[in-house]
Amino acid sequence: MATIKDIAQEAGVSAATVSRVLNNDMTLAVSEETRTRIFSIAEQLQYKPSRLRRMKKEEQLSRQQIGLLMWSTLEDEHEDPYFTSIRKGIETRCEELGISIIKVLRGNSRVEMQPVHELDGLIVVGSIEENDVRQLYNNGNRIVFVNHSNELNEYDTVKLHFEQATRAVVSHLRGLGHEKIGYIGGNDYVNRLNSLYEGTENDEPRRVFFEKAMRELGLYEESYVLKAYWSSNSGYEAMNRLLLQSSLPTACFIGSDPMAVGALRALHEHGIKVPEDMAIVGFDDIEISAYLNPPLTTVRAHTEHMGRSAVQLLLERIEGREAAIHMTINTTLVVRESCGSSLKASE
Repeated sequence: MATIKDIAQEAGVSAATVSRVLNNDMTLAVSEETRTRIFSIAEQLQYKPSRLRRMKKEEQLSRQQIGLLMWSTLEDEHEDPYFTSIRKGIETRCEELGISIIKVLRGNSRVEMQPVHELDGLIVVGSIEENDVRQLYNNGNRIVFVNHSNELNEYDTVKLHFEQATRAVVSHLRGLGHEKIGYIGGNDYVNRLNSLYEGTENDEPRRVFFEKAMRELGLYEESYVLKAYWSSNSGYEAMNRLLLQSSLPTACFIGSDPMAVGALRALHEHGIKVPEDMAIVGFDDIEISAYLNPPLTTVRAHTEHMGRSAVQLLLERIEGREAAIHMTINTTLVVRESCGSSLKASE
C-alpha cells in the first residue's frame, strides 16, 4: 500500500509537501506543476489517505452483526452484577466501534433457541457446552468464550487469572498472621442449551486454587471449606453453618461479594466482630463493597475489561486471524477494613 513517503520520493519533494498538497493546503508555496505531479503520482500508486482507509474500515465494521449469548438471566444479573459488568463492557466497545449486537440470547431461560448461523460472530458469556454453542452458531472461528471454566483450545477465550487472585488473598491474610483460613464459594457448571439434562459440575477455580495454596503451606483444613450458591442468602446460610463448628477460622475468603454481604450479616447476628474475631475477603469489588460495615476487602475482577477484550478478539477473527488466542486478565486486591489492614490496593 502506497504511503506519503513513496509519493514524495517519486515526485522529488518532501513528505511534508506531499501531505499539505493532498490536504489542499492553499497556503503552501508550490508550483501548479508540482501539485499536478503529486496528485498524478498518488493516483498512479493508488494512494488512499489514512482518513479514507479509516472511514472504509469504520463502514465495514458498521455492517458487522454479532450475537451475544449469556447463560445468566436478568434476575441472575440483578443478584450478582459480575456478568452485568462483562455484558456492559461488550456493549460499550461495540457501540464505540459501530458494531451492531442484533441478538441477545439467554441460555438459562429454558426457551428453545433457533440457530443463528447468519451472524458475523458470537460472544458467549458463561460456561456453556461448546458443542451446544456450535449447533446454535456453526462458525467456530468467530466464537469468543468469556469466563468459561474449561480449556477450549480451538476457540478464543477470555477469563480471569483465578490462581493469581487466590494466591494474593492467601498471601495477604498470611501476612496479617492468619493460619486458620476458611473458604465459602459456589459451584461451577458447564451448562447445556435446549436440553433437559443438567450441566456437568466442574471444580470451581477459586476453591481449587485456595486448597492448593493452603496445602502448600500445610494449613489446609477441609472443615473450613463450604459450598453454597452464588447469592447473598446462600452466603448467609453457609456462614451460619460454619459458625456451628467448635473450631472456627480466624479469616474467611468468600467467592463473591454478594455472598460476602450475607456472610457479614450472619457474623453480626452472632456477635462476631469483623475483623477482630474473623477477617473477611470477598471477590468482585461490586459497588456496595466499599460501603459495607466494615468496608469489604475484596478482589477487583476487571469484568468490563473482559467484555471489551472479547469484542477485540472477535474483531480480529472477523478480519482474518486464524490462530486462537487465550486471554487471561489479572485481578487487583483491594484492601479495606474487613481484614484489619490499612494497606493499599495491590496487583
